[in-house]
Amino acid sequence: MKKTFAMITTVALGAGLLAGCGANGNNTEGNTGAGNGGGKENEKVTLSVWGMGEEAKTLPKLAEQFTKENPNITINVQALPWNQGHEKLLTAIASKKGPDVIQMGTSWIPEFADAEALADLTPYVEKYPELNPDNFYEGAVAAGKAGDKYVSSPWYVETRVLYYRTDLLKEVGYEAAPKTWEELSDAAQKLAARGDGKYGISIDPKEQSLGFMFSRQNGAEWFTAEGQPNFSDPKFVEAVEYINSFYQNGSAPKDLGLDIIPAFKEGILPMFISGPWMIKLIQDQAPEIDGKWAMAVLPKKENNISLLGGSNLSIFEYSKNKDAAAKFIAFMSKPETQLQWMETTSSLPAATAAWEDDKLKNDVNYKVIGEQLNAAQPMPVITEWAQISESYVKHFEVIYRNNADVKKELESFNNDAIKLMK
Repeated sequence: MKKTFAMITTVALGAGLLAGCGANGNNTEGNTGAGNGGGKENEKVTLSVWGMGEEAKTLPKLAEQFTKENPNITINVQALPWNQGHEKLLTAIASKKGPDVIQMGTSWIPEFADAEALADLTPYVEKYPELNPDNFYEGAVAAGKAGDKYVSSPWYVETRVLYYRTDLLKEVGYEAAPKTWEELSDAAQKLAARGDGKYGISIDPKEQSLGFMFSRQNGAEWFTAEGQPNFSDPKFVEAVEYINSFYQNGSAPKDLGLDIIPAFKEGILPMFISGPWMIKLIQDQAPEIDGKWAMAVLPKKENNISLLGGSNLSIFEYSKNKDAAAKFIAFMSKPETQLQWMETTSSLPAATAAWEDDKLKNDVNYKVIGEQLNAAQPMPVITEWAQISESYVKHFEVIYRNNADVKKELESFNNDAIKLMK
């Protein structure tokens, strides 16, 4: 069996967790589908759905709407904290008893797909066209694929954009947001030159995705044609040298130690890169600067590709209610359903048609997010990626703290990545 599944089984058994598995996908009434989600159209079925985080506590509201339209299907939602969800899924795989539908963080998909725990949705697309990959942002679909299998349907998405103080940028000669790497560096240095305790931009050195995101913008190839790590590629080196320059010239603080919203409000950190959740935080916590800040797509080198994250919905491979599960995921994939979810949780729709709604189409901030989503890609869909990205953060800390030789440090990082992928 694959090494991931062997690890999962060992972890679950070793921790003695099998007896603690919460829901299971075998909770049906009269279902004769025996593992393939078959059965008759009007059979009564109870679906177990695992949602993650605080937002999942509002999921029963949408589930209730689904059951009104489908009275033969009952939905039991279990809301799990993100820090418990992973372990619960390990246990479910080892015992082959778990939910019918699982909310998957996009970074989890490679691991659980590799363990063959996620059903292929492709056979259900014709019956439930809402699942068609063409309905969603390309990057979100890529995050839900494992080889030629479509194992996770996009639910909501997020990406990274540039937040900036329009008034302070104007003071240093920028009437609009920086559009290139060169302009971003220039603007940051001019903003930092305003005086002691002032910076140009916040670049979180512990954010695992930033180095990869910038290297992607520089055209770096992370893997060779043979699939080997290639993180000492000159274009990767150049991108990390570029990021490091902000710390070394004083444009960005090495140790944040600052709450980003107050620092943004006070003009200490007049630019930062983050996701859509910051919109409401700024509006709520810094109303004094309304009209003095804006958002923009990321500055460009060869391209301006950003990170694509979010959550998807998958069918547990061992579910005996696969057809009903696919029907529920199709309901959650409808643009109108995803817009309802956005109103409740502020999570942004993965269905591109939803972005034609006035709520998103006419909002200047969400228009920026929508534009950036067209140039956003997920991190590689490989099992080892979490460990690789953690290793990058450790090596990058040596670089920005000590101004170490970037090429040598990335060669060391690349060697670590090779070992992780063996």
